[in-house]
Amino acid sequence: MPKSIRVLIVDDYEPWRRFVCSTLDKRIDLQTICELFDGLDAVQKAKELQPDLVLLDIGLPTLNGIEAARQIRQLSPNSKILFLSENHSSDVVEEALSTGACGYVLKSDAASALSPAVEAVLQGRRFLSTSVANQDRVAKGGTPSKVVAQRPSRGDAVSRHPVDFYSEDSAFVAGFANYIETTIANGKVAVVIASESHHASIRQRLRSSGVDVDAAIEQKYYIFLDISDSLSSAKGVLDEDRLATGASFRTVEAVRAAEERHLHVAVG
Repeated sequence: MPKSIRVLIVDDYEPWRRFVCSTLDKRIDLQTICELFDGLDAVQKAKELQPDLVLLDIGLPTLNGIEAARQIRQLSPNSKILFLSENHSSDVVEEALSTGACGYVLKSDAASALSPAVEAVLQGRRFLSTSVANQDRVAKGGTPSKVVAQRPSRGDAVSRHPVDFYSEDSAFVAGFANYIETTIANGKVAVVIASESHHASIRQRLRSSGVDVDAAIEQKYYIFLDISDSLSSAKGVLDEDRLATGASFRTVEAVRAAEERHLHVAVG
């Protein structure tokens, strides 16, 4: 089958664009015709190339993704727009979708959600990441749903922890860096369990985004733990009393999933 669906990718982080391209390359009918990092350039290229699909970040130089989407809709009305961002704000999501975009995927969900999102958008259906859809549902008076890892319960006590898997290091780093940046910006503490090499990449990504990493570490807003130390204390200890502690449970669940599916593990 010829590559008949032409895609424009717009994001200011090159490793993330690589991850998106590698995901799209799994479909033989998709062709990435251009990669850009600037919102204004995206508008101009969309006008010139008239792509079938535009994958668009929100935080872009020169022109933000929402304003770029509005202009693209005018200049290339047949282009479908799918936002890829780590911004969880319901107001931002609502404004992004008000441009006429067909979907919104959180970058931290992209490892599992990007492919089905692209499929849905190309079929003319709306797609929202699970957590974004939950926000929308709650705002309308509904009940949120969430995919969770659940430990065996004692009595009526149940502990639930969201679990995300990343297929590539670039997606891991981008997803966790965005998570940490958002968490710190909201005045909360981010605790991350990863390898030292991943921590170094995450810190570099945070610094490039303008985050004062050293201050965040000193003020205990960013707490990092080495994955090997965490695994050595948790692996093989599967009794219910130890599983009652959240950190041990998350680590054990990650180990089990990694051993079964040979995936990179993100525990946070």
